[in-house]
Amino acid sequence: MSERFDLGGGAVGFVESSTAVPLVTIVLAWRSGATSDPEGKDGIGRFAARMLRRGIEGMTAPEIETAIDTLGGELGLDVSPSTMSLHGQVIRRNLQPFCDLLGRIVGKPTFAEEEIARLRRETAAELVDARDNDRALVNIAFRRAMFGGHPFARGAAGRISTVETFTREDAVAAYRRHFVRSDLIMGFAGAITVAEAKAIGAELLAAVPEGTPPADGMPEPERPRGRRLVFVDKPERTQTPILIGTLGSSPHDPDHFPLVLATAVFGGTFTSRMMREIRSKRGWSYGTSARLSIERRRHAFTMSAAPAVADCAPCVKLELELLEALVEKGITARELSFIKNFLVRSHAFDVDTAPKRLGHAIEIELLKLPADYHTGFIDHVKKVELDAANAALKERLTPKDLVITVVGTAEGLLDTVKAAIPDLAAAEVVPFDRD
Repeated sequence: MSERFDLGGGAVGFVESSTAVPLVTIVLAWRSGATSDPEGKDGIGRFAARMLRRGIEGMTAPEIETAIDTLGGELGLDVSPSTMSLHGQVIRRNLQPFCDLLGRIVGKPTFAEEEIARLRRETAAELVDARDNDRALVNIAFRRAMFGGHPFARGAAGRISTVETFTREDAVAAYRRHFVRSDLIMGFAGAITVAEAKAIGAELLAAVPEGTPPADGMPEPERPRGRRLVFVDKPERTQTPILIGTLGSSPHDPDHFPLVLATAVFGGTFTSRMMREIRSKRGWSYGTSARLSIERRRHAFTMSAAPAVADCAPCVKLELELLEALVEKGITARELSFIKNFLVRSHAFDVDTAPKRLGHAIEIELLKLPADYHTGFIDHVKKVELDAANAALKERLTPKDLVITVVGTAEGLLDTVKAAIPDLAAAEVVPFDRD
């Protein structure tokens, strides 16, 4: 279990020591993400975070990249709805100079106008390129339809129309809003002692600006009402990604783990119900699955597949029937026993390295999960009873209240998909290149 230490002023640190390899992982994470972007400035938080390595006092962007490489390190960025984090890794002997550089990156960015303009162009181009990715399109369409006016509907990368308005002042304001000392969660894993982690943690903390973090006033999202189809119209499609879902559960719900296990039975393994019916029996989709997303607020339950055009409508129909049967009849004792054994045995692969264990500790802090969500995972799984799993399905999942998203060519397919959805309440066609 990672050791937790107080850095003062609201900031906390974690360390997970290991001598397995001469590497050190460093994580700097903050408790605010894409949902904190101001209205009309979707993506500005991620934009500001990407600017951190595009110039600091005394170093240009190319010089920063050269320094990271020379030290044998790497540095990545992750922005989720509720969090923002920098993930670094470096060989043990260069730990101190790497952390010195990291402190300058988070504490002394210059936000040069020419780099702002360059990143603005690059980001807009990336959003255009993303239109070639049908899986990305179906996820964007689902998120926007599922969450509507809720902050969860925003994408971390933003929209072309918002990105093109970003100014240096916007980026600096976002930096000051997100990257504040009191909201920092820091983590170290690998070839580093507790004493070293605390000392370096104090140095890194001093480099981060002071400030007031964004207020966490985000409301709980609402469950969709009725069955709503969102068809993303894209020319000449031969494969049609499908994403269907509704509101899921919160890790704080007493029936959360029962629902986790029932979802895994349904679509969480290679032998799940969805895999058997959609891939093995019919050969409609190479991959198909169901999952529960975890965020600081209740998020989505989703089921996915990607059949050929000819199989799209029957696949949508079958997925709905499978979900209805799951909720109405539940899972069996045999299925529950199998998934318990599978999850207990496979859990070892979730905690087999120091960085993975550190990641769990940081996730607990970032998303305000129950303290034993990861450390007590096996016990939670073993305690789930059949009646609780089936009751959770009926309580949390409503097959009549779904968002159904499809990417395909509307001409020749839209009407057949609509006909395959009983009790369809609404249908919307959106162009694939919609902002």
